Amino acid sequence: MNPGSAQESQILSPDDCARLLEGESVGRLAIVAHGRPQIFPINYKFAEGVVLFRSSAGFKLEHSPMSDVAFEIDHVDLQAGVAWSVLVEGVAYRITDATDPLATRLRGVALEPMAPGAHDEWIGIYPSVISGRRFPIHAQ
Repeated sequence: MNPGSAQESQILSPDDCARLLEGESVGRLAIVAHGRPQIFPINYKFAEGVVLFRSSAGFKLEHSPMSDVAFEIDHVDLQAGVAWSVLVEGVAYRITDATDPLATRLRGVALEPMAPGAHDEWIGIYPSVISGRRFPIHAQ
């Protein structure tokens, strides 16, 4: 496969995936609870290799910490005829009260939830795998 070809899928490098994660602010969080997948749009930041989001009480806070989760972002550019997708697989941790240096730094990241209400809990997705691809699309 020629990575520069507009006719073929291109596997994105880890640096490309990180750049794309850093350049976006909304993605989808996938959690499996009670044997069923649930997907939630969330706003996030990607900092120091961790996907961060804030949560209030509810499903995400009850089921994501200490669980395997997936997080995905994508983009479609119809004019350029290209799309890309980045997938993060890892474990989510509640870092609101964590005292390790990384968690302390992560809570200093400017991240304001778009959804109304208090979102006082910090969750970090620590990746085990980050993958992505760019591919041509055909407008319909």
